[in-house]
Amino acid sequence: MKTPIRFTALALSLLLSSVAMAADLKIGVSMSSFDDNYLTNVRKYMDQQAKSYPKGDGVQLQFEDARADVVKQLSQVENFIGQKVDAIIVNPVDTASTARISKAAIEAGIPLVYVNRRPDQKDLPKGVAAVTSDDEEAGKLQMQYIADKLGGKGKIVILLGDLANNSTQNRTKGVKEILAKYPGIEIEQEQTGTWLRQTGMDLVNNWLTQGRDFQAVLANNDEMAIGAAMALKSAGKEKGSVLIAGVDGTPDGLNAITKGEMAVSVFQDAKGQAVGSVEAARKLARNETIEQNIVIPFKLITPDNVKDFK
Repeated sequence: MKTPIRFTALALSLLLSSVAMAADLKIGVSMSSFDDNYLTNVRKYMDQQAKSYPKGDGVQLQFEDARADVVKQLSQVENFIGQKVDAIIVNPVDTASTARISKAAIEAGIPLVYVNRRPDQKDLPKGVAAVTSDDEEAGKLQMQYIADKLGGKGKIVILLGDLANNSTQNRTKGVKEILAKYPGIEIEQEQTGTWLRQTGMDLVNNWLTQGRDFQAVLANNDEMAIGAAMALKSAGKEKGSVLIAGVDGTPDGLNAITKGEMAVSVFQDAKGQAVGSVEAARKLARNETIEQNIVIPFKLITPDNVKDFK
């Protein structure tokens, strides 16, 4: 005769706790756009980090593409909340429109981590963290390099990212802070290329067609910088005759520097931001204390050190 197994209330509680502890965390991730090359790298490294944890003590990520739509992104966050995920990671479409996302997550008691783009608000609410880089520093680094190469004299054009994004505002602010030290350098044109290679190429093509004279292009990201290089090449400009600066240090950007098509870029650590955001979300979901503002440093990429970033 088999002896029946009886669980005390304490034993049953411990058993259920161990089962819960063994379950992977479920984290919803809303990216502003899957089409953005830099963010594609962030997404890739996030996925790698999630898969690096041991089974039963890891993370399952559910990626969603907001397609540059603020309303769609909020809906994705609300769906994550409805699914009762353990944490949410958001790469915001519009850094000025994150209040509703934060409010929804806080009210649901779900930890929220912003990655790559920090909300505009100065102080983040409890339970919310951001893993970003100092965009002003990126603008300062690229402009200082170009100012030195120009000898403090010349005309430049600026290719802006999405105007609704504080990365655009802060990178351009950094550029202009350095420009304030060089009265001999003038801004010939300044327009948004919305982070896109094609738009960057079209803008520079238009300026060349109009007979605009400039010695350097300061782009808020590598994609627009590469577009500028394509336009200059198409116009028959000698390689390196116009200095081109980007930001991100994407594989395509690194190749452009190696070929002499770009003068400089500023490395934005996609892996650092990705790993940092997944780790932050994982720790918050476990009720661990973390730094709310995690800053991943930028690094200057020049022809002399470009090989170190490949």
